[in-house]
Amino acid sequence: MYKRYLITSALPYANGPVHIGHLAGVYIPADIYSRYLRLKGCDVVFIGGSDEHGVPITLKAKESGVSPQDVVDKYHNLMKDSFRRLGITFDIYSRTTSPVHHETAAAFFKKLYDDGKFIEQTSEQFYDEEANQFLADRYITGVCPRCACEGAYGDQCEKCGSTLSPNELINPKSAISGSVPVLRETLHWYLPLDRYQDFLEDWILNGHKEWKTNVYGQCKSWLDQGLQPRAVSRDLSWGVPVPVEGAEGKVLYVWFDAPIGYISNTKELLPDSWELWWKDSETRLVHFIGKDNIVFHCIVFPAMLKAHGDFILPDNVPANEFLNLEGRKLSTTRNWAIWLHEYLDELPDKEDVLRYVLCANAPETKDNDFTWKDFQTRNNSELVAILGNFVNRAMVLTQKYFEGKVPKINDLADYDKAVIAELPEIRKEFEHAIETFRFREALKKAMDLSRLGNKYLADTEPWKIAKTDMNRVATILNLSLQICANLCIILEPFLPFSMIKLRKMLAIETPAWDKLGEVNLLTEGHQLSAPELLFEKIEDGVIEKQINKLRAKEKANAAAASDVAPRKETIQFDDFGKTDIRVVKVVAAERVPKTDKLLKLTIDTGIDTRTIVSGIAEFYKPEDITGKQVCVLINLAARKIKGIESQGMILMARNSSGKMCLLQPSETMDNGSEIG
Repeated sequence: MYKRYLITSALPYANGPVHIGHLAGVYIPADIYSRYLRLKGCDVVFIGGSDEHGVPITLKAKESGVSPQDVVDKYHNLMKDSFRRLGITFDIYSRTTSPVHHETAAAFFKKLYDDGKFIEQTSEQFYDEEANQFLADRYITGVCPRCACEGAYGDQCEKCGSTLSPNELINPKSAISGSVPVLRETLHWYLPLDRYQDFLEDWILNGHKEWKTNVYGQCKSWLDQGLQPRAVSRDLSWGVPVPVEGAEGKVLYVWFDAPIGYISNTKELLPDSWELWWKDSETRLVHFIGKDNIVFHCIVFPAMLKAHGDFILPDNVPANEFLNLEGRKLSTTRNWAIWLHEYLDELPDKEDVLRYVLCANAPETKDNDFTWKDFQTRNNSELVAILGNFVNRAMVLTQKYFEGKVPKINDLADYDKAVIAELPEIRKEFEHAIETFRFREALKKAMDLSRLGNKYLADTEPWKIAKTDMNRVATILNLSLQICANLCIILEPFLPFSMIKLRKMLAIETPAWDKLGEVNLLTEGHQLSAPELLFEKIEDGVIEKQINKLRAKEKANAAAASDVAPRKETIQFDDFGKTDIRVVKVVAAERVPKTDKLLKLTIDTGIDTRTIVSGIAEFYKPEDITGKQVCVLINLAARKIKGIESQGMILMARNSSGKMCLLQPSETMDNGSEIG
């Protein structure tokens, strides 16, 4: 159906290294799919690159005392090298600070601007009079209205995880000068997403029912609430300048600028033919992303492309959920992560083990967990004991009985024929799984081929019949070696480094994909190379070292937390007396749409029934908290959060790792019971 395949992977943000969550969610699935298509002989371009604009970059630069360009140069090069070492086969890995990207993004904006696709809107934003500049949300800090932590940002509290807006902060200050910001009017351009509501509803809800449930469901949730205009510019010096008169000091908002990076990177790779990949209907465009990017790639970017009018739309967006680490959410700010470059340095020649484990345990339908013990078990029990063991036995027995030459296949027994018949079935099931983006299932089917070979050798026991029937031994080993050659094909997308070793042992090139399932890949008399182990067992000491490293991070986080959150200043009894803290009952709870961390709670205070919005969805599901008695500060001034009036603050305890738990009475109390 398609003449060519354009594969993109989310552009990682260049303010830190790549960790295993990024790999499991985006880059390993994208690489598997690209390798698979190339094996089939398809025309494929796999696009990658660094996202290098936005406020977090400027904050990182300010903290480090360097320029934003220094920050992105450091992490762009680190990420690019790490991906290369893991075998991620980008056709290009570029960046959004490149001249080609700046030209492409500016031209994209200008066409929409000239075509009247934007609306102009003036709004009030915080302004630093000492620094003479408007402040992005991250440049405003203050006291979090949820957990009372100082140093919360204008968009999020890093301690409790609550999503915030600058006007919610208590005692807001500029992160640049420390002065109190004032509100000033500023003009910006907005993409009126509401004008594309009908198009997106038809295109997604009717036209792409085959999309993964989590993707389709999140899109439907956004569309059901009704789309609103979204700013495409902001007051900042770091980014792509807005290319219109009167826009000095304004740049393209990073969410608008970054996805255009897919186009500019293709343009940089193929300057003479890039339009064929982005404007021809016979190109299939597939975006690989994490769930936090679904709205941008399924709703916002398609609306941008539709507004432009010249580009194709994505055919599929197989987003994954999140990967946790040792039962806890990955956190770059708390350094609770396994960084790819460190893994590659500390566990050399284990690239395929990481690729295997992250695919076998990928968060395809729900959040999943990585543990070092599971990593060890999968290596030792699956890669070593199943795949490696089968290949080694087939190779060693052929070396022993036939001097390393592929023996002649003789009469086939019924069992041989049954085994041969399973090969095309495995291929059929494998192809269906991988083409519907179920990579875990595809990997299992590929490993089923090695399980089949292992069982075949165990059942036929050629080492036992070698003294009486060498013709039978020859048939068994020929068929076993043919399975090994099939493994070279089917496992190539998943374990590329190991398949290089296997092909070297078999002394062959990678057979064509259409040969998968056949048993004539190795000719009689073909000389094999010397056997070697595909994988080695990982000992307890290696795993313990990695676990201790995580524990050390945890201790460091606890120490840092004690530094960051010192005891607050002494207050008088009268100050405490002003607080009205009561035991209340949560009568209903639900997630706040378009957020990952907010819950909307309906509480019975014994006085009235009211609503509280709290950033605790990371720690509690709605059903976990409904019906519980909790403690709430009920005389806190009401604030609007995501358009919902929140009347009070639920009280929580937070440990050094950031985990939060409810404060609850030890026995049932009357709703409205005072605390104090």
